[in-house]
Amino acid sequence: MARIQEAAKAADWPAVRELLEARPESEDRTELLWAVSEISGVETWIPQAIEAEPGSALPLLVAGIRYISWGWEARTGARAQHVAREQFEVFHDRLRIAEKWLYEVAEREPGWASPWCGLQVTGRGLEVGQTAARRRFEATVRRDPYHLRAHQQHLQQICAKWGGSHEEMHAFARRSMFGAPAGSMLGQLVAIAHLEHWLDLDAGADATYIRGPKVTASLREAAERCVLHPDFVRRPGWVQVYNTFAMAFSLAGDKAMARECFEATDGSVTKFPWYYLNGSDPVAAYREHRSAAGR
Repeated sequence: MARIQEAAKAADWPAVRELLEARPESEDRTELLWAVSEISGVETWIPQAIEAEPGSALPLLVAGIRYISWGWEARTGARAQHVAREQFEVFHDRLRIAEKWLYEVAEREPGWASPWCGLQVTGRGLEVGQTAARRRFEATVRRDPYHLRAHQQHLQQICAKWGGSHEEMHAFARRSMFGAPAGSMLGQLVAIAHLEHWLDLDAGADATYIRGPKVTASLREAAERCVLHPDFVRRPGWVQVYNTFAMAFSLAGDKAMARECFEATDGSVTKFPWYYLNGSDPVAAYREHRSAAGR
């Protein structure tokens, strides 16, 4: 991740392209694309790469994913009622540009999953509706059935804060986990669903929910099928999966399981999900809960 982000900061398109092309067009490449999208300034130099390589879909894909992140930067992660109209206008303008580029990539490279994964995010931001959103998800997983980010994005689409429901979200998480081979990272979805449910509740009710015996049992079941399963492989994204289970077990009061997950991270912190606890300093939230778990 660090290498491609440094190349993006230096506006070194040949290096960015080489690193992307070295990864298979699947979840592996998707993770690198989103790493590039986090770098401010990519939007200033990627148009030159598009112009220089008119027949290539890759610079269009980078531009589309960057415009998604750039759009969310304008919107911020605040709830809709706290986002100004001007912010929404910029947000939607950038997402529409991203959609145009991503659809062009999908047309040029019909086997690629990455543009469809990006279109899941633009669809949520542009409020295309649940039917269209599901079609975009299905288009992604037809190309890569166990694509973790695609499943994460669809879970967000159907959670309560985006017009779905807790019941639909939990059912999707469990169905995805058991529909994948044991050891798949899709077990993370169960932990995310519990965190989203906890986040949606008022103070007091949230702790009662996440510390309930049914939630603890559900988290243990998911961890045993995911990160604790002997077939679990540390593919790109594995650190975030462990961080998610660490936070969920910590909030649930299951110190033994939280400690095991914290040990596996070896001090590596991912922004998600810790920014749910401390948006300005996810690392501080991680360290606080790691210490409470006895690490």
